[in-house]
Amino acid sequence: MSILSRLSTVVRGGSSTTTDRPHWAARLEDVKNGVVGGALRRLGWQPRVQPFHGYGSERSVRVLAKILYASPSTPADYHDQPVHDMRTMAVRGWRNFAGQVAPHRTVHVLLGQQQFTTRADRSGIVDVTLEVSLPPGQHEAVLWTMPGNEVTADITVVPPTAQVGLVSDIDDTVMVTWLPRPMLAFWNAFVVHQSSRQVVPGMPRLYQRLLREHPQMPVVYLSTGAWNVFPVLKRFLYRNGYPDGPLLLTDWGPTNTGFFRSGPDHKHRSLERLRKALPDLRWILVGDDGQHDPTIYAEFAERHPEAVEAILIRELTEPEQLLAHGTRKPLAEPREDRDGPLSLSAPDGHGLLAKLQSLRMLAR
Repeated sequence: MSILSRLSTVVRGGSSTTTDRPHWAARLEDVKNGVVGGALRRLGWQPRVQPFHGYGSERSVRVLAKILYASPSTPADYHDQPVHDMRTMAVRGWRNFAGQVAPHRTVHVLLGQQQFTTRADRSGIVDVTLEVSLPPGQHEAVLWTMPGNEVTADITVVPPTAQVGLVSDIDDTVMVTWLPRPMLAFWNAFVVHQSSRQVVPGMPRLYQRLLREHPQMPVVYLSTGAWNVFPVLKRFLYRNGYPDGPLLLTDWGPTNTGFFRSGPDHKHRSLERLRKALPDLRWILVGDDGQHDPTIYAEFAERHPEAVEAILIRELTEPEQLLAHGTRKPLAEPREDRDGPLSLSAPDGHGLLAKLQSLRMLAR
């Protein structure tokens, strides 16, 4: 079948449809993945698992990974190196985009003495919630596509006694970007070495102080960045003293409805999923006022006031605002005096920490 023919037909339940057809860019990507994947298989390349950091409760956990083709010479545990391993983490982001995804592959998961089978989606992403009983703490899930290429994925199981969790944005919240948003994704992914990324002053100290105040607090990093830069972001957080925790990123590229996924929708869905998975936690939501974080967090707090402990917003400078969205003022002003959960804003982590201490929410 020709590429044009394959693009003109979408099979749903064994029949062609016109009303449920994915966006043409998604269909083109599917054809590309099929053609390139077939060529790589003929060359002896095999699907391998790139594990991500999952989370969950004592009853169920969310396992995250991506399936990519790897050459026969690639070690089976290439993606399974420790975060502090400079051999695999100190690379430019473009290398993480050079791989070819393996869509719809069967993936086996061993967790808590139970084995599960799942499948990757059309983008090669594995995102599955497994019903499994695990004690609180850090665990490892073993994932493989075929015997001999097993890797391990970190899983954080939140204690049932935990009362507070932290959700943090990444760009302009924990790291300084100093780039126009249209260029940000390209620059961070393809050009910048992670050692040249700059930390937002005081933010690591703020997070460590919050963790000291709430020792059982899970820390989750929520960003519209691509899963491809997961290793680079993990390394940045480790190097700069941020608490370890799951990263909830997104997949670049076309969807069934358009060229790109919606960043705000990704954050809305992720917050709702966290609330459902960990319903007893009250979340400290940390972001910046350069894009949509104040609005997203405020809307979440209005829907679920019982699930929000506080909203902390880093105020960008006027030059940063100009780079972020083209104007000198924030797109949405943080509302410190509104009813509901506490909402604070400051230029950096030092200012946010000082405000929390002045309100006696943290010891000095």
